[in-house]
Amino acid sequence: MSDDVGELKLRLEEAFRVATKLYQKRGFQRRIGFGRKPALVNVDLANAWTRPGNPFTCDDIDNQIIPGVQQLLRACRKNNHLVVHVTTCYQITDREDPYTDMGLWHHKIPVEAVNQSNTELWAIDSRIAPISGEHVLIKKQASAFHGTYLASYLRSAGVDTILVTGVTATACVRETICDGLADGFRPIAVKECIGDRIPGAVDWNLFDIDAKFGDVVPVKQCVDYLNTVNMRND
Repeated sequence: MSDDVGELKLRLEEAFRVATKLYQKRGFQRRIGFGRKPALVNVDLANAWTRPGNPFTCDDIDNQIIPGVQQLLRACRKNNHLVVHVTTCYQITDREDPYTDMGLWHHKIPVEAVNQSNTELWAIDSRIAPISGEHVLIKKQASAFHGTYLASYLRSAGVDTILVTGVTATACVRETICDGLADGFRPIAVKECIGDRIPGAVDWNLFDIDAKFGDVVPVKQCVDYLNTVNMRND
């Protein structure tokens, strides 16, 4: 960790300490808690985000996020919990084409880099690859819910809790959590399994999510929940 990043973390910790007092005084930072029927939603843990050399490459993938998601997947598969792998790609990546499925997002970020014809880019990272029975959902916008069938798919399976992992904390993960709450699900942000590419971005967004939109919970506690929720429901 560079001196600048270390200094940033210290400043953020102090800001969070002050903000926590304010939030708690005003009734923020309540707990939404785990429900009775979970699903794991992995957001954009595809090669364009998890492997080096791409515009969207994120930090802490190999040492933290992938190992954490592997733990969650083992618990889900052992206990027959629903798993959804979310990725992003586009059919028409010509920025001059008025019928592009990129919408207006390409005016802000290089989404044209993830062309649907290059399946390797938007394929889920092989270290956490889907197995039979796990769903892969393609989205076009930041949120995994916006313009997709994710909410109805989860409801039809009786899901009330979504454990969200992936990238990025500032965009797709955050928007998925916000929309998940709006659609009536209990969002759980798995602390060690969310990343970004800018120093401080994860810390700030997880603090803000925990204050307003979902619970930020360590991976160990999430694994324990996945391993025991079926027994509690019996």
